[in-house]
Amino acid sequence: MPKAHVIGLGKSGVAAARLLNREGWEVEIGDTNTSPNLLQQQQELAVEGITVKLGYSLELNDTELPKLIVVSPGVPWDIPVLIKAREKGIDTIGEMEFAWRNLRSIPWVAVTGTNGKTTVTSLIGAIFQTAGFHAPTCGNIGHAACEIALEEKQGDKEETFSRRLDWIIAELSSYQIESSTSISPKIGIWTTLTPDHLARHKTVQNYYNIKAQLLRSSQMQIFNGDDPYLRKMGETDWQDAYWTSIKGKDKLITGKGFYIQDGWVVETQHIASLQEDQKIMPVSALRMVGEHNLQNLLLSIAAARLAGIDKEAIHQAISEFAGVPHRLEHIRSYEGIDFINDSKATNYDAAEVGLASVKSPVILIAGGAAKAGEDKPWINKIKEKAAAVLLIGDAAPMFAKRLEEEGYSNYEDVGTMQKAVTHGFKLAKHHDATVVLLSPACASFDQYANFEVRGDDFRKWCLEL
Repeated sequence: MPKAHVIGLGKSGVAAARLLNREGWEVEIGDTNTSPNLLQQQQELAVEGITVKLGYSLELNDTELPKLIVVSPGVPWDIPVLIKAREKGIDTIGEMEFAWRNLRSIPWVAVTGTNGKTTVTSLIGAIFQTAGFHAPTCGNIGHAACEIALEEKQGDKEETFSRRLDWIIAELSSYQIESSTSISPKIGIWTTLTPDHLARHKTVQNYYNIKAQLLRSSQMQIFNGDDPYLRKMGETDWQDAYWTSIKGKDKLITGKGFYIQDGWVVETQHIASLQEDQKIMPVSALRMVGEHNLQNLLLSIAAARLAGIDKEAIHQAISEFAGVPHRLEHIRSYEGIDFINDSKATNYDAAEVGLASVKSPVILIAGGAAKAGEDKPWINKIKEKAAAVLLIGDAAPMFAKRLEEEGYSNYEDVGTMQKAVTHGFKLAKHHDATVVLLSPACASFDQYANFEVRGDDFRKWCLEL
């Protein structure tokens, strides 16, 4: 029986281990952490015949080396043990790559980009499902991709995926692309590109090259033509791609794609051999706020039209789509103040978009585990729209220093989410602000397991006001 080792006991790692086990591998899964929850998982997986090693880091000194190593998305691709594994010729892949190997007979829509991935993936999933396709979302949202592959193989009539899959709608981060070299989607979408994850990727060019790898292997490519970096690259690359613009047809780089004009989403005649440009649906049907969501709308409609979905199904799905949890999610209105959860804004650019999308004046809650990046546009937006900023987490001292340097002094380091929400409500009353916005511009790992848990904590304290 061939031996496989999975690194990381998260959702993706567990799904990969179960899929390997079903395929007849001797499976071992290791995690450097240990906790009561992980110990419980260890016992559950042992019953299935999967060995779990907690507080463990893989070493390749054994005589019996694994034939396959599957890596969870959060594990850096260049740690010494993975470099050594590749040098030894051990097949070393990401969880998404392993899922692809099991689901490659099904067409994929793959969505990548710095910001907007989750909204676009969710919206595409909603459109495809409204059109009658069995098209689950996976990757960074929804299911782990290997969960879908496992369900497809089991074919259990009781299970979610008992019906034959028509499409896979996958959100892929740079981490997942980096470790998934053979993924070849039917449709590839690139939402935005701004500096992010530079602690891992070192330069913007490296970050760009990783994402470009996915698009180059896609049969059809769709790009956001309003993103400055992508637009610049599109002037020399991606000449066969479909482009989108909320600024009209003359902004489409290749002349083929989707644009907004006179309040309508319009498809160029270059698609599906149309005689003339075709109106798809009025923009007013979209319930989500913000100019960035018009770009997300165009990218999602482009994918649907390239998959052959009719206008009626698209219009219906978009009219019914309320938005994505933790992305400008309206939690409640209390005494005339809206509490909005934008916990998924984990970098400066996403947080700037969050601020731009709400009414001012706003009380902003920001902070967490800081990331590298250009903060000046974000701070300028704070100066324009925020009556006060409440800082939480490890980044608070650094953010306070940067705000002072840029001439903004109405901030407080409050430490915790509970204090930020209760004090934010009082400040909103004092400043006649209509919004308390959690838009952290940071990762969550200093105080929370992930951005979802952070957003849920914000929701909890908002509802307890």
